[in-house]
Amino acid sequence: MRLSVMHYGGRFKATPRILSIIAAFVFAHPGLASGVSLNDPLSALGSIPSSPAKDLVAAPDPCDLATPLQPMLALSDAVEHALCHNPQTREAWANVKLQAATIGEKQAAYLPTLTVSGSYGPVEKSTSYPGLPEFDSTLSTRSSDVNGSLNWVLYDFGLRSANLEQARQLLNAASANQDAVLQAVFFTTAQHYYAVQAAQGLTVSTLDAEHYGQQSFDVANEKYKLGVGTLADKLAAQTALDQATLKRVQAEGDLKTAIGNLAIDMGIPPETPVTVSSAFGGKDDPSFMNAAVNQLIDEAVAAHPKVLSAEAQVKAAQAQIDAIKAQGRPTISLFATDDRSNTPIQEVSSEEIVGTRTIGIQISIPLFEGFSREYKIHEARAELEEKEAELSNIEQQVALETWTSFNDLKTQMSSLNATASLSKSARESYDVAYGRYKAGVGSLLELLNAQSNLASADQQRVLALTRYRTACLRLGASLGQLRLDTVRDKSN
Repeated sequence: MRLSVMHYGGRFKATPRILSIIAAFVFAHPGLASGVSLNDPLSALGSIPSSPAKDLVAAPDPCDLATPLQPMLALSDAVEHALCHNPQTREAWANVKLQAATIGEKQAAYLPTLTVSGSYGPVEKSTSYPGLPEFDSTLSTRSSDVNGSLNWVLYDFGLRSANLEQARQLLNAASANQDAVLQAVFFTTAQHYYAVQAAQGLTVSTLDAEHYGQQSFDVANEKYKLGVGTLADKLAAQTALDQATLKRVQAEGDLKTAIGNLAIDMGIPPETPVTVSSAFGGKDDPSFMNAAVNQLIDEAVAAHPKVLSAEAQVKAAQAQIDAIKAQGRPTISLFATDDRSNTPIQEVSSEEIVGTRTIGIQISIPLFEGFSREYKIHEARAELEEKEAELSNIEQQVALETWTSFNDLKTQMSSLNATASLSKSARESYDVAYGRYKAGVGSLLELLNAQSNLASADQQRVLALTRYRTACLRLGASLGQLRLDTVRDKSN
């Protein structure tokens, strides 16, 4: 039940005065102080980023769909393309637009509403009296009615401010979520880029292994023809060559799959031909290794986009409670109406013009709503508790991810250093074994073992390098601090 109390201040003759008051209020509004835009009259959309990539990509037209891919794709190019064209980043961008528009909707509640309606139409009326034709009459005229009404909520005990605060916090959450999505797409794209690098390196490694196998077979076959080698050695060398060829074919297939994954990240068809730079180019800068892990965890928990989004969700839930409480309080509104109707009168062949003007204050007081508001408050409080628990869970996840990523980076750095020595010694061992077998003082088994060890060492070197670089980026993603300058020219 809602109690309405209205006070009429007499006949409403000062319409221009009311309109001037409205105009003064509108143009004094903070969002309109710098001018009115028909597209965004309340300046609610000014916080929307200019592209799906937000501020991570700085260029005159950072997300131009017509920009062609470079023949040799650098990591920074792949990430830029993904940030602009990945469906996930566009979806997060659209959500920011949605929440910004909601702020404009809530700001509009502070302004009056004006409604004008009217009707106009012909009136045809005929009257006949059986037996008394001299009293028959017809009327052909027109009827019109014009009505204008104004309603302006002057005070509502915090309902509009609570709704506006909730909308602002939801926009903050959407903006932080966009940052989190950009970080996730950034990392996934870089991870798949490194996977392509690894697949390319492994393909080259298998080609080298196939070449070494061909060399071994040629020597074994030549010895067999000259009668200084055995058929068993020839067949063993042939088997090793066939195995190397099979691994090369499999590596080429893995490379195509890796390229398809990277292409999807960038929002292009998976069959698009993509070539990336060599895994062994560029420089690596483990800048995160210089900080203490506890300091990194504190930074991540304080500033990670996922945490900021969850914090904004908590504040929005609190504002929702305030809004529900305010709905049970009175509202004070200014109202005004101006109505003019023109009705034909048949008897005098004339028309009746009626004008009604009113202005006053309306007070609406909700008295009883079946206890629904109390349960809505319980629901909102439970949602607040859920958001607070979700925030705590996200903080723990971010801390754990940072801790895990930091230790993984240390492990991968040690592995990378170990593979450098392993690759060097394996190549020297193969050169010695090949020379000994060719000179007739070494066995084929010794050569094939050295050949297999060299191929394995080369593959482990490629994988260790890409895993190390991925670990660097994973730590950056755990901190929410991935930026293009951290990967630009790293792989060129």
